[in-house]
Amino acid sequence: MKIKQFTLSQTAVAVAMVLATAPLPAVHAQEQATVESKEKNVEVIQIKGIRGSLIRSMDMKRESNGVVDAISAEEMGKFPDTNLAESLQRITGVSVSRSNGEGSQITVRGFGPDFNLITLNGRQMPGTGYTRSFNLENLSSEGVSALEIQKTARAENPSGGLGATVNIVTTKPLSNPGQHGSVSAKGLYDSSNVAGEDVTPEFAAVYSNTFDDERYGIAFSFSHQQRDFQKQQANIQGWQANVALPDLDPEFVVDRRATGADGEKLGNYYFPKDMNYGIEDIERERTNGQLTLQFAPTDNFVATLDYTASNAVTGVESIGWGVWNEFGGNINAYELDENGTAVYADIGGNDGSFTANRGTTEIKAESVGVNFNWTANADWQFELDYHDSNNKADNGADKGLGSQGQIILGSDQLITKYYDYRTGDVPQAWILWKNGTNELAAGEIDSNFSQFTHSPGETSIEQLQLNGQWTNNDFQIPLVNVKFGAARTEQTMGGHSGWSGLRGGPGFNPAYPQIFPDQMFIRHSTDGFLDSFNMGSLNPHYYYSYDFDEALARQLAFLTEDVMGADVYSIDPYFDGIDSESYVEEVTNSLFLQSQWDTEVAAIPLQFNIGVRYEETDVTSTVRQRVETQVNWESPSEWITQYEQGGTDNFLEQQGKHDVLLPMFDLKADLTDELVARFSWGKTISRAPLGFLAGGRSLSGSPKPGSRSGSQGNTNLLPFESTNLDFTLEYYYAEGSYAAIGYFRKDVDNFIQTTITETTIEGLHDILNGPRYQQAVRDIEARGEQATSTAIFEQMLANGNGNADGKIEPDAADPLIVWQISQPANTDAKSVDGFEVAVQHLFGESGFGFGANATFVDGDVKFDVNSLQQQAPLTGLSDSANAQLFYERDGLSVKLTYAWRDEYLIGVGQSQGSADAPPQFAESYGQWDFSVNYELTDELTVFAEGINLTDETERGYGRFKEQFLFARQYGPRYTLGARYRF
Repeated sequence: MKIKQFTLSQTAVAVAMVLATAPLPAVHAQEQATVESKEKNVEVIQIKGIRGSLIRSMDMKRESNGVVDAISAEEMGKFPDTNLAESLQRITGVSVSRSNGEGSQITVRGFGPDFNLITLNGRQMPGTGYTRSFNLENLSSEGVSALEIQKTARAENPSGGLGATVNIVTTKPLSNPGQHGSVSAKGLYDSSNVAGEDVTPEFAAVYSNTFDDERYGIAFSFSHQQRDFQKQQANIQGWQANVALPDLDPEFVVDRRATGADGEKLGNYYFPKDMNYGIEDIERERTNGQLTLQFAPTDNFVATLDYTASNAVTGVESIGWGVWNEFGGNINAYELDENGTAVYADIGGNDGSFTANRGTTEIKAESVGVNFNWTANADWQFELDYHDSNNKADNGADKGLGSQGQIILGSDQLITKYYDYRTGDVPQAWILWKNGTNELAAGEIDSNFSQFTHSPGETSIEQLQLNGQWTNNDFQIPLVNVKFGAARTEQTMGGHSGWSGLRGGPGFNPAYPQIFPDQMFIRHSTDGFLDSFNMGSLNPHYYYSYDFDEALARQLAFLTEDVMGADVYSIDPYFDGIDSESYVEEVTNSLFLQSQWDTEVAAIPLQFNIGVRYEETDVTSTVRQRVETQVNWESPSEWITQYEQGGTDNFLEQQGKHDVLLPMFDLKADLTDELVARFSWGKTISRAPLGFLAGGRSLSGSPKPGSRSGSQGNTNLLPFESTNLDFTLEYYYAEGSYAAIGYFRKDVDNFIQTTITETTIEGLHDILNGPRYQQAVRDIEARGEQATSTAIFEQMLANGNGNADGKIEPDAADPLIVWQISQPANTDAKSVDGFEVAVQHLFGESGFGFGANATFVDGDVKFDVNSLQQQAPLTGLSDSANAQLFYERDGLSVKLTYAWRDEYLIGVGQSQGSADAPPQFAESYGQWDFSVNYELTDELTVFAEGINLTDETERGYGRFKEQFLFARQYGPRYTLGARYRF
């Protein structure tokens, strides 16, 4: 069994901290860039490499106010990791979620990406696309000089970082006078790659210089990375609770749930909606650039103009295979475990399919800013800062499609399907076909349907900040300085989506296997598929692949309007117009006041900060409202919502408003020359998710039985508001060496609870269980046959209930559809608390060093897996640990790192899950990375890196581990390169 599933106890983690290491906290004060640079008071890196980075980090942590950690560059153009998220996970209390095997978004002290604020040189950055969260894998590290993580409240920081505020600090030329530069090139080998290039390039350049006695400065950075790789995966879209079960002979039922006094089984039970397997071949390119210009016409004034841009393009081509399940009378046999989860099921009806997907997503971010810093005199300093930033995500960057496309081919000519998760790491699923075998012949493959989607989104921010500082040089009181400021932030988030519908007449009725010649399909064995998991021989034992473009062209040519009518094959995601569109605008005006005081009590130096921030936010939501007319049953497994055609789209605008008062207090005590104690109290906020703020109601466009859902927003949602308490003790016992322990607690008000209301909407009738549906069931059962959804659909057509296109439309005799409408609202308070421990040790001048940290979190914010009620848990809550061991001497640098994260809640709701919004959990994950650098000369360094050395894999589950949701396999990757600095 190759998959490693670590479950570290707190004791085990504590022991591990004595044996290994994690990245040390490194604080890098944001560069003022300016007057001080003219006076030569600039940071000069005396020691480069890992050791120098750790020493600087430790020293800055010691001098900071509040609880701050950071990571600084080891030298210009060299950050500890090529991915900023991967670097941040080295920080105590920070863990990452992964995308395509790379660190993507961060969780801090149990609070996920939406609860953390990303700033660039102190400026609030927009989230990726139509979100509040920021995908850090899209930023390279070469132009970054430091990452600062402020974990406690600061009045001077923009709001939004309830968990933490992460500040990305970039190179400023006047802060490091003279000419400096670095260029690097490397080749990346990803062991998972099959379809792409075996070795892909990555190169970067960083340059900084000053002129005319440091009055002018220029700095720029550029990087480009390509990566070709393959992801193998298995997944279930969702689990359904308490579906109708038929009366079966006891020999076909195993139910291990407890039995009540009345002889009935206790508790809920759950069945999988589908079972799918897939292979994705992925090409990813990431390009970053930054230009900074600085001008200091006098010794007390500096102007800075900077531009930052990133572009990340990810193209995916995939093939998948699997089964689709219905429930009720379709279940022929099953086995439930003690939790009521089906670990085996024999389910008739529906279909098996082979799916080809193609799509390209482009994420473009730009930020332009200008900063004026003026020191009026020894007492007063002012700063004016403006920036305009945006972050766009477009999943229609495939120039041939302009959308993401999915082509589903397969057959419904089956007898039954089997699902089995009684052994191994991954469930198995296979089909008994009507041809008498468990393998579909190529000539039997038919067109099911295709669909094309396009959902671009953008978040933009315009922010103007005016800050000042008065330094007390006149009064003999403990007051050191007073900071004050005002800001206006206009943030707009929006997007629209188009869905072609199910083009080509879903459901194999009528059948068109003649479209596809047998030679179009290539048969593959599943031997070697997901081989990093323990599962033995996989069933299904085969799959077919086919060319996406050929399948698309054949259907475009054959499934014309003359043949298909309204189901004409089309790749246009806007076949019937824009399906949804929404925008949220937040305008925030803020003021802050913050003071620093130095004093002494009983010969103990004390430093404390007192501050308050006030913010007022106006929220405007604009949502396109579509008018639903009816829901058609278009194939045994597809129900499609119809909309009013030719009418005018209505835009619903709603207003909301809230204000917050955010006080803070920090106390730092130098108990001895080595021992520092800190206490922090304050309030922080994170605003509600964008999807919740967007008002208006929307209904599912594909409301299958059990998934007839809708949502309605709430523009008046209040932000999450946390009252934070921190105690830390830090022991600095030698150069570059320290140990620290801290306790934190967050009491969060205004948690958001989504409630579901059963609603009927006049005019939307339900074919399911209507008079015609019930008659079809009676007709089938009278023949002694099983009333599967396929049989019922075909019987209703035989009874004359279909329209000219072979679809079944509702009529007035059918009951109204019961929709499960969810709407968010602020509810009660919840608490999270935990401990952070860290140690860093340098073994004198030997060159060896290590560090380790761990975070243990808990709270009353967990998901109750036994309840089917709507819940408001905290996503991302988990323990984490990191370790780092290194040797650096005589030009040789060797580093081994390990990052571990315990299992955590990814989110609530599954794409094909029950209306009770079941959870998605990620299993624990640990990854080893390795790097070696060797200086051939003072200027030239060669290096090698290994990422995910032990081929760790990812798995997720629902309420219980037996409710499999996904398994993903990527493989290790390695780089070899060189860096030249001057």
